[in-house]
Amino acid sequence: MKIRVGFGFDVHELKEGHPFIIGGVNLEHHSGAFGHSDADVLLHAICDAILGAANLRDIGYHFSNKDERWKGISSLILLKECIRLVAEKGWAIGNVDAMICLEAPKINPHVPAMKKNIALAMGVSEEDISIKATTNERMGFIGREEGVVAYAVCLLEKETLK
Repeated sequence: MKIRVGFGFDVHELKEGHPFIIGGVNLEHHSGAFGHSDADVLLHAICDAILGAANLRDIGYHFSNKDERWKGISSLILLKECIRLVAEKGWAIGNVDAMICLEAPKINPHVPAMKKNIALAMGVSEEDISIKATTNERMGFIGREEGVVAYAVCLLEKETLK
């Protein structure tokens, strides 16, 4: 068996009155992430980790923010497409471990729904998806609630012929 690890990172500005979607869940909050698609920082980091592990470049290469096809699109659709791309190269998801960094709102109550959305989009068990959250202890742009960050790692597996 051959394995590869990929790393993903994403950051989005927070804007007052904008929807805040993380892990395919719309969070109730006074501000939300701003971007070309639905600005789901968690799913974008996961997509980059998956694509990177398969040596398929990054999310911006496949889903340019200059392309109107992707404007406002659900990042769950982008995630499904990333899974399709790596499957074409013979890779399967081993697991994903992700971290969201923001001051508010609290993420913990939403983790089960996020895991369910992600597992369904990826065609894996919820046990293969780990989501954690932390604050930035009120420091920097995250601490001032000006932005949100997510990190992700992904393990890909491929059966090899002997």
